Amino acid sequence: MTHRFHYTITEQDARKTLGEYLREHGYSRHLLAQIKRSPGAMCRNGIWTRVSAPLENGDDLDICLPREMSQEKIEPVSLPFTVVYEDRDILVVHKPANMPVHPSPGNYGNTLANAVAAYARKQEEAWPFRCINRLDRDTTGLLILAKHALSAAILSDAMKHRAIRRSYLAVVSGCPNPRAGCIDAPIGRAPGSCLQRQVDVSQGERAITHYRTLSVGSVYSLVELWLETGRTHQIRVHMAHIGCPLPGDFLYNPDFSRIGRQALHAATLDFAHPITGKPMHFETPLPEDMTQLLKSV
Repeated sequence: MTHRFHYTITEQDARKTLGEYLREHGYSRHLLAQIKRSPGAMCRNGIWTRVSAPLENGDDLDICLPREMSQEKIEPVSLPFTVVYEDRDILVVHKPANMPVHPSPGNYGNTLANAVAAYARKQEEAWPFRCINRLDRDTTGLLILAKHALSAAILSDAMKHRAIRRSYLAVVSGCPNPRAGCIDAPIGRAPGSCLQRQVDVSQGERAITHYRTLSVGSVYSLVELWLETGRTHQIRVHMAHIGCPLPGDFLYNPDFSRIGRQALHAATLDFAHPITGKPMHFETPLPEDMTQLLKSV
């Protein structure tokens, strides 16, 4: 698919260079370098121009992104996932449990990347797999995918500046005390493990989790959480740290008596659309296994 974008220069942007204007509109330096190498990809008033060219009030800009193909190393595999929203710029999906996001050793055909490649092929489209946020293999919920390089650049910058807001739902053992609050405890690697993390006051990186308890049962509680930082396993480590680990968590609470995976769900996403700037809000309900877990005792 070819992606073209049109801009009309106003008085406030006159006298900027084309490169300065595009950088302000989310084009990364890497993307600009790719566009510069594509003949005719940057036109002002219908004429090819350079990034150093000064702009004038009323100029019409037409930008054509370099054509991209899907990543050949990612095999298309028909796997279940839910498309929550789609347009020419982004794809918002619901990832099921037991599905890694990216291929890795031992996981070359069972990932979300494989499933999206198959979906794109069915739609007769081809674009690299660019997942903006991340989820653990067994965490369910919402993910944003960028369908071209410009939306990827803008959304990646939004993630960097924490302009993409996410909330999670977790079923935890016991009940947090207090029932709402902020956990500010640094997280680092556990000694002798490349995977496990722990609260590490002396050498860990700062990690901040906000939470509130939505319901309390005899054994489990339902908790809503927001991350101020994005450390590996942050929710799982922090909830275990306060004595309320997630059931089914093979690293921090391997109790599989009532659920076979960590009881964690990415429930909401709020962000500005990378191209239109329109506020976007998505939410997805608690999955059935977590709902049944709350009802099980």
